[in-house]
Amino acid sequence: MRINDLVGETTEYDKKLKVELRKPKSWCKSISAFANTLGGALIFGVSDENEIIGLDNPVKDAEKISEIIKTKLNPIPEFKMSFRKVEDNILIILEVFKGDETPYYYYNDGSLEAYIRIGNESVKASPTELQRLVLRGRNKSYDSHKSMYKIRDYSFSKLRERYKKWTGYSFDEKNLISFGLADEEGYLTIAGSLIVDDSPVHHSRLFCTRWNGLNKSSGVLDALDEAEYEGSVISLIENGEAFIKRNAKMMWRKTANSREEMPDYVERSYHEALVNAIAHRDYLIYGSEVHIDIYDDRMEIYSPGGMPDGSIIQDRDPLTVPSTRRNPVLADIFNRLGYMERKGSGFAKIIDNYAFQINYKEDKKPYFRSDRYQFTVIMPNLNYSDKKEDSLNDQNRTDDTINVQKGADDIINDTINVQKGADDIINDTLNVQKGADDIINDTINIQKDAGDIINDQDATNHKINTQDGTDNIINHQSDVKDEIEITMEEIKILEIMKNKPDITIKQLTVILSGISNRTITRNIVMLKKKGLLERVGSRKKGYWKVKR
Repeated sequence: MRINDLVGETTEYDKKLKVELRKPKSWCKSISAFANTLGGALIFGVSDENEIIGLDNPVKDAEKISEIIKTKLNPIPEFKMSFRKVEDNILIILEVFKGDETPYYYYNDGSLEAYIRIGNESVKASPTELQRLVLRGRNKSYDSHKSMYKIRDYSFSKLRERYKKWTGYSFDEKNLISFGLADEEGYLTIAGSLIVDDSPVHHSRLFCTRWNGLNKSSGVLDALDEAEYEGSVISLIENGEAFIKRNAKMMWRKTANSREEMPDYVERSYHEALVNAIAHRDYLIYGSEVHIDIYDDRMEIYSPGGMPDGSIIQDRDPLTVPSTRRNPVLADIFNRLGYMERKGSGFAKIIDNYAFQINYKEDKKPYFRSDRYQFTVIMPNLNYSDKKEDSLNDQNRTDDTINVQKGADDIINDTINVQKGADDIINDTLNVQKGADDIINDTINIQKDAGDIINDQDATNHKINTQDGTDNIINHQSDVKDEIEITMEEIKILEIMKNKPDITIKQLTVILSGISNRTITRNIVMLKKKGLLERVGSRKKGYWKVKR
């Protein structure tokens, strides 16, 4: 028989071979832990190997259990005791219910000890956990607790700005009290002290690092980027998301009518993970902060404090975990500001938004890790591959990872071949080469009927003479006879934009290897001044128009 058939599939339980009367601590601490956490059951008469042994005198044992609970547990938790006959053996099943008068202590040799449930173990509560049990017994959360800080000494500009942006209404100072951020005496609550502009809660900080490699010490340089933020929790969210965007890449691929974006990380997923980390972290734990750690293959968002109910997330299905708010006041204000929802679907949002991505694979599914003191969300880099030839993060993107060949559907003209050591020939298919003279021959169509070849070694000062009858990227009008100075870099940019009007500057830097983002931007400005290029539409949805 399965143990869960005795107590239910979702019930936490402990097994005891017999009722220890001389050393009742072995099972009394489980009663304390169950009452202080989510409840559970003790099964007497079963070995650690799940062998049904039974009890010799179950009636007498039941009387002793009841007597010891009443003398050793304070306050006395609510419980229910029953007998179960299995294979001619009698078992005692002691059900302990979650208590409202926490902490429930076990009296041991003159001292009171409170236990909590962590995974499948009953462990002694730490001072921080004990403090939380005391608050729960008073039906209060830590973030609703009165602080020593006065409203008059702090400003709320970030709160006012976000509230106005989200709701359309101005923030009334009376809301500080109605939202649980302050009391009638003018003192901030803990939640209020976390949301003010210059938060006095020093351990409410955010540490962000972009590590160089797959761990914290895998490269010559340990970190490629790092930042430390403090202040209002609103600022922590904004700065954290900005750091992630600064260190994440966006890949894309061309389709018949548009393009498909392939981000390293899903914005809605990491937004949810970061907001949850700040809203649900354990602010009773001092000397520990929320961390964002970005590696080559993943991003980890860490927050102090395990699951509020004491369970281990690895042992549970995250999609079925009910919402439990460690800091209900802070969670409520985050809901009012549009950062999170009341229904508590954070785990599902993180996972589902990943699954909707076109570059998602099952091995890229986000996962979660927790223990007694921390909770971590791990989100894989959707564009990372440990195979060098497939890696989208290889440093030589234009040589090893953007290897587009003839016949492929690519971003320029179905045939971008990147080679080294060969002469560059622009022939309806942009071939990029290093070290050889650039030859533009017959295919740029500088003249439709004439075979002008631009082969000037000074690549920064070419002159293109447009004449009657030409039909090319410089001049489509037969009556224009002006002489325009144009560089080789500008010619390349125009040719690319002619074939791919919706290309971005970031994508140009990938194709035009060796030309910086700043240089490309400068060339585009010059092309606009020369009347050769025009931007049509918005920055995100617009396109480039080659004019002459």
